[in-house]
Amino acid sequence: MDSARDVLIALARRYAFGDVGALARAVLPDGEPARRVAAVCEFGHRLLTLDAEDFASDADARSIPADLRRRARACHMPQTPRQRPRGAMDSMRPVFALLLEVIAIRWRRRELSPMIAAVHIASEYLPLLAFEPVLGHAGDPARWPAGLRAAGSRFGVIGDRECAHTKVEQSAVERTLRVAHEPQSGWLAYLDRQHSHVAHALATCVARCRRPCTAMDWVSDRDDLADRCAAALAFADSPLVRLRHAAPVGHGFGVPSPEEVMEAWSRSRESLARRGGAGKAAEEEDGFPLPGLPSLFSAIAAAPVEPSTLLADVAAHLVDLLS
Repeated sequence: MDSARDVLIALARRYAFGDVGALARAVLPDGEPARRVAAVCEFGHRLLTLDAEDFASDADARSIPADLRRRARACHMPQTPRQRPRGAMDSMRPVFALLLEVIAIRWRRRELSPMIAAVHIASEYLPLLAFEPVLGHAGDPARWPAGLRAAGSRFGVIGDRECAHTKVEQSAVERTLRVAHEPQSGWLAYLDRQHSHVAHALATCVARCRRPCTAMDWVSDRDDLADRCAAALAFADSPLVRLRHAAPVGHGFGVPSPEEVMEAWSRSRESLARRGGAGKAAEEEDGFPLPGLPSLFSAIAAAPVEPSTLLADVAAHLVDLLS
């Protein structure tokens, strides 16, 4: 029994929450300790797989320390237009801190496909990190500034050929201006399919539009925001993120090797640095497995963004329970 428990502890220290949860039933006697271990494993697995819909679940509140639940809620996407607290709609910084921790864990475990998936998620929402200091929130559709719909604005006008947004982005932007008044089903459908397009559309407004309208006239320091959004868009177009879209090979899908990931990131850093401004932060040697990534996110956010310790603390709590 002790040797089996030692295996569970070793797995917990490797963040193998799903494996510990599955194996613990055969090792631990039935009762409250076993139920607590199962609850913590489920909680940790949701965080590691970035299942943001369920980060704030209170179903197992007694098994999860309050501090861990509070920190997870900060990364939670609200499931209704009026849910409080607003979690990731208030700030994307805790989300990006968790993304960095997940990326580092996946790299150490050589789980490169889910690692690149996490990088891709970061690229989709990076413009909201750039807009957060200007908006005072992280792109909450319930709190868009009135200036987006000022006289002369093309923001959310479907079919306007002067607008730099794609048809998909125009549809998403039009939806974001009214989705806060829709029922929960409409809100969830918007989050699933359109919110990331709105993030890209916002960055396009300030960094790539050749015929600016009045939609961004309310922004006081337009040049600074444009620089940070340009870096966010460049990251989304970088060789590292393009690994997510690698073509199928044979009868399966290619998974990049560690060498391919580092080579793609090296080319991405060079490209970002050549742009100057916020992109130069990618050159920093900050000790991260993908060196410079936290520094780049921090420059785009105009605030420190470092890898969280949320998953490490969940693993430590799980080890305590198993011990």
